[in-house]
Amino acid sequence: MGKTYYRSVFISDTHLCCRDSHAEMLLRFLDSFKCEHLYLVGDIVDAWYLGKKVYWPATYNKVMRKLLKHATRGTKVVYIPGNHDELARHLAGYSLGNVVIASKVYHFTADGKKLLVVHGDQFDAIVTYHVWLSHLGGAAYDYLIAVNRMVNAVRQWLGLPYMSLAGAIRRKVKGAVKFLTRFEDTLIEMAKQEGVDGVICGHIHQPAIKESQGVMYLNSGDWIENCSAVVEDPHGNFEIVRAHELFDHRDEVTLPEREEQSAVALTEAHVLSALISSSPSRSESPDEPNRPTLCIGEIAAS
Repeated sequence: MGKTYYRSVFISDTHLCCRDSHAEMLLRFLDSFKCEHLYLVGDIVDAWYLGKKVYWPATYNKVMRKLLKHATRGTKVVYIPGNHDELARHLAGYSLGNVVIASKVYHFTADGKKLLVVHGDQFDAIVTYHVWLSHLGGAAYDYLIAVNRMVNAVRQWLGLPYMSLAGAIRRKVKGAVKFLTRFEDTLIEMAKQEGVDGVICGHIHQPAIKESQGVMYLNSGDWIENCSAVVEDPHGNFEIVRAHELFDHRDEVTLPEREEQSAVALTEAHVLSALISSSPSRSESPDEPNRPTLCIGEIAAS
């Protein structure tokens, strides 16, 4: 079967190193399409797990190789680090092989709209000002995702579709709904101040496409709960794609099979070496004709 063509693909929050990353689904998705522009919108490798033995099965290496293959075959790949892979933020403005690293970029759609692409943690007050609380919340989230893993193992055995338990709870809890709304409103207001037509982000694991106050808000979701991405078609139209809907959920590797894959203890250097295949070099000029949607001159390093 032929590969689907997208003009642009936006992926975030894959959280490789985390045991609950759906890397098998991600690998299938990366192999299912061709595109001109691929944006990795933060939290690709979860560096919060680097202080202990890291879960890194062979599937993760395949994901990294697939990303690099996109870059070497003509896709313009841009990596925007988030708060879980902030170790790479000091490389903003450099290119590693064929992958450009930036703290934020501007993407121009097929129909001429200018969109800001940023991970989004900069607009999360807890992450910015209360790091300890962010880590505490991360631990609680990990526990919920572990329960989610067991629930979906049973649902898969019963032949039922995948369900995001954390997402269902988030939609029901009033405080969580207010946080999501506040986050979205903050990004929309910032986009208005930047004078752009919209913003594309990740961070909160809540895929969305909406318009408010004449500004587009797009969130690519994650690969822990939703297995989602934002894609742009050749005419500049956007949609959310979910791997669980693209592929039969019964084809995914089951929980016991995932656990049996080799997990090795990796140091920070091992993980970074998987990400970086060559020495960094300064990014090309913003006027370079083969990078029409990336304004390197407008990138603000963190």
